[in-house]
Amino acid sequence: VPAMMQNKTIRLFADAHVFDGEHQGSRTNIKELYTRLALNSSLQLFMAAYDIDNLKKEFSGCNNITFIKYTTKSSVWRLLVQIPALIKKYKIDYAHFQYIIPLYKNCRFIVTMHDVLFNDCPQYFPLFYRWQKNLLYGLAAKRADILTTVSDYSKQAIMKHFGIGSSKITVIPHGVSSHFFEAYDKAKAKETVYNLYGFKNIILYVSRIEPRKNHALLLRAFTELELYKKDYHLVLAGHQSLPVPAFDNLYNALPEAVKNRVSIQKNCDDARLLILYRAASCFVYPSAAEGFGIPPLEAAVVQIPVLCSNHTALADFNFFKPYHISVSDFNFFKETLGNLLQDENAIRNTATIRSHVQQNYCWKNAAALFNKLIADHYDKL
Repeated sequence: VPAMMQNKTIRLFADAHVFDGEHQGSRTNIKELYTRLALNSSLQLFMAAYDIDNLKKEFSGCNNITFIKYTTKSSVWRLLVQIPALIKKYKIDYAHFQYIIPLYKNCRFIVTMHDVLFNDCPQYFPLFYRWQKNLLYGLAAKRADILTTVSDYSKQAIMKHFGIGSSKITVIPHGVSSHFFEAYDKAKAKETVYNLYGFKNIILYVSRIEPRKNHALLLRAFTELELYKKDYHLVLAGHQSLPVPAFDNLYNALPEAVKNRVSIQKNCDDARLLILYRAASCFVYPSAAEGFGIPPLEAAVVQIPVLCSNHTALADFNFFKPYHISVSDFNFFKETLGNLLQDENAIRNTATIRSHVQQNYCWKNAAALFNKLIADHYDKL
């Protein structure tokens, strides 16, 4: 711990409004980092959300956190009025935000920007969405005292689109939550899922449904390979966050025999999601654009075969070869999926992949680096 930190406890505020909504990468990031930061006596943590009961549940056992309830879910009121007032009230030294910051700055800002995909791949996002995010993210990147991102791909994109110097951006890769590493009984997991949902032989995809996520590609491959006739179920865990006409049109036109083998699980809590991973026959992640991509790593740790896109930040996951492929060619994607389902070596290779993920994507290391960034920055003041 730097000398100045030994003489003062740093008061760190985290905007945790993401816990009021859907499960996503930024939510996992906050939970895993702050669960570990709460063990550091040199930090006093303050976390705010509207659903404070859920926030307390997520961080149960963390005694070093003061939980603060937002009075509204309005992002405008939160950013313009409430957060600056809370920073003043609690004498905050650093405030940590995901992507977007308040206009009024009355302490040092830490910004974690997972991606700027709306600039890299504009074809997947509505025009107003791109304009709004570009303005707000650009402001946050330029005003941040500490700026972090989750992959070298995203770092290069932030530098390119917002003119930020390389030395001002620190890459802190995501990890995989500890419960994914727990031992389990495959047969029992399958039985549990069958009793809950009636699913057998699951092909699993965990992701919000958006154009860039390529759900239509996977659904088409599932249909054309006639996997529904081979007792497979396609399970899509995640809700639709942007309009995806290609997927909707394809799904609505499916015969009932196929629809009965396709399930969209919109609201999976952590426990349900984990049991789906454990029961799955394989995991498919055909996304065309990602700033990082936690789900294929989670699947790897649970030791199920993974077919993963190699686009954007996912290019780093070359340990999934030979099932680390471009998803721009539908026929090749369909053929590769068919091969994976018949590949007896795919299961045996999962132990090696799991070991690699465990060594290279670790939340403990991420939290240590994040803590060091704050300590070093404070020590220079």
